[in-house]
Amino acid sequence: MNQLISVFALAFLVSACGIAPSTSDDATALRSKVVATKWIKTSAEPFRGKQDDVYFLDANVGWYVNGTGKLFSTRDSGANWKLLWEKPGTFFRTVAFVDARHGYVGNVGTDYFPGVKDETPLYETRDGGLTWKPTVLPTFVKGLCAIDIAKVDFINHGVSATRTMIHAAGRVGGPPSLLRSLDGGSTWKAIDLSKYVGPVLDVKFFNENVGFVMAGSIATDLKDSRAVILKTSNGGVTWKEVYRSTRTHEITWKGAFPSDKVGYVSIQSYDPDKTNAQRYVAKTTDGGDTWQEIKLDLNHAVREFGVGFVTPEIGWVGAIDGAYQTLDGGASWSKVAADDIGRAVNKLRVLRSAGGFVAYAVGTHVAKFEVK
Repeated sequence: MNQLISVFALAFLVSACGIAPSTSDDATALRSKVVATKWIKTSAEPFRGKQDDVYFLDANVGWYVNGTGKLFSTRDSGANWKLLWEKPGTFFRTVAFVDARHGYVGNVGTDYFPGVKDETPLYETRDGGLTWKPTVLPTFVKGLCAIDIAKVDFINHGVSATRTMIHAAGRVGGPPSLLRSLDGGSTWKAIDLSKYVGPVLDVKFFNENVGFVMAGSIATDLKDSRAVILKTSNGGVTWKEVYRSTRTHEITWKGAFPSDKVGYVSIQSYDPDKTNAQRYVAKTTDGGDTWQEIKLDLNHAVREFGVGFVTPEIGWVGAIDGAYQTLDGGASWSKVAADDIGRAVNKLRVLRSAGGFVAYAVGTHVAKFEVK
C-alpha cells in the first residue's frame, strides 16, 4: 500500500511518512538508533550530476528518474535496479506512483535546459512503468518539478471511503502552474499561478483544501528573486503568501511535513557575495500559517536541495556536498558525508517499515537509511 495515505489517518503521520514516538523513551531510543545508523549507497548506477527524484511505495518497491530521460525501478530495496524506460531529449524531473502499476513521471519541458526537446509535461503508466503514454493537459502547463500523491478519506453515500488525490507542480524557470486531480488521474484541472510566483519547485497537499507550493517570487532576474511559500485553504482557488525571504538571489526548493503542524522547506541561495554565507531552512510549527528561518550552516559553498523528516525532530536536508542531519528539530545540525549519501541530494523519501522506518535519497547516487 502506498505509504502516502490520508492526512486524516494516524494524525497525519503516515501521510507525511513520519513516525511519532509515543513516549520520551521511544523518542530517545529512536534518536539513538539514528545516530548508530549510516546511509548506504544502493546499486543504482553512479551519475555525474544531480538526479532529481526517487519514489518508494514501500520499503522494497521503488523508482527513480534523472535528466537524461531515464527511469529505473527496484523490487528489492535497491539491491538491484532495472532501467525501465529511456527517452532521450526528455528531462525527467519527478516520479510518483498510486500503486505498483499506476504511476506518473513529470518532464521539465522545453526552453529551459539545453537539449530538452520533449514538450510533454506528464506521462502515465498502468503497467508498473513498462509502457507510458502522455497525459492530455491544458496547453499552458509547460513542465513539472514535483508530484504529490495522497489517499484522502471521504463519505460516499453514508459509507467511509478513500480516493486518490494527485497534485503536480512546476516549473523551475516558470511558467508556474499546478495540476490537480481528485479522482486518481481520471480528470485534471490546471491552475495558473503566474499572478503569485515565478518558478514552482515543490507541492504538498494535506487534503482537498489545504496545500502548499514552494516557489520563487516573480522576478525577471535571479538577482531579484526571493524564496516564497504559498498556502491555499480552498483547493487552490486562492493563495496566500505565508513566507518570503528578505534576501535576494533565493528560491525555495523542497518541503517535508512530518506532522500536521511541523514542516520544513529548503532555501536555495545563488548570491555571489561570499560574505552572505549563512544558509537557512524555513520551518513552521503551526500548520504552515507562519514560518521562521532556522540556521543550517555558515558556508557560502552550500546549496540546499531535498528535505526529509521522520519525526518533527529527526530529519535531513540534502546539499550539494552530502547532507545535514538534525535530531532536535533544526536547533543543531551534523554533516552527512557525500561518500555515504552522495552529492547533490535532491529528494528524500521517508517511509514506515516494521518497527522503524526506511529513507531513500537521490542525487549522484541513490542511498538508503534503515532503522529497524
